[in-house]
Amino acid sequence: MLYTVECSYRDAQTEQEWNDFYSIEKLAALISVTGFITSQRFKALTPACPVYLAVHTIKNQDVIISDEYKQKGGGNFARWQANITDWHRNLYETQGIAPAVSADQVLLLSAQPLQFDGTTAQPQPIQMQAIGLDQSPSYRVAYVLPRLLAEQLAQVADVDLYAPMTVQLQNPSYFQLSHEV
Repeated sequence: MLYTVECSYRDAQTEQEWNDFYSIEKLAALISVTGFITSQRFKALTPACPVYLAVHTIKNQDVIISDEYKQKGGGNFARWQANITDWHRNLYETQGIAPAVSADQVLLLSAQPLQFDGTTAQPQPIQMQAIGLDQSPSYRVAYVLPRLLAEQLAQVADVDLYAPMTVQLQNPSYFQLSHEV
């Protein structure tokens, strides 16, 4: 299950401090919550979408209503809250965990599956059906693409491109357990 948080930030004077807090402190706190599996932050390359996106793989929807999640800062941005705009949270049913997006790649979110020309390897679509929270959009398809290919798709309608701001954090206890089985 994917838990996504999207937003924009309206105060240029404190934006870098907020980004440092979110990328360094908040993601580390969240990945330590039981049931969080992966976390990664992104910044939009296309203008018609929220500027920031966080994608988390979680075990189930109970994770984000747990006391541990609330105690470790889930949903709380403290002094930055007044500057956060266009805030959306969604739970998406999907197969597997969120892919790690490297610095030379882009996360593409689309309202529908895309057709790629036959000269390139076909990227694997990640089907995302909303099942909780805002449920908007209710359906998305995600692709991890090389940056050059993604930039060629920037003008396609209903396509949002995001560059990674952080590496993907992984909860070590989840990966240790999955390898022991």
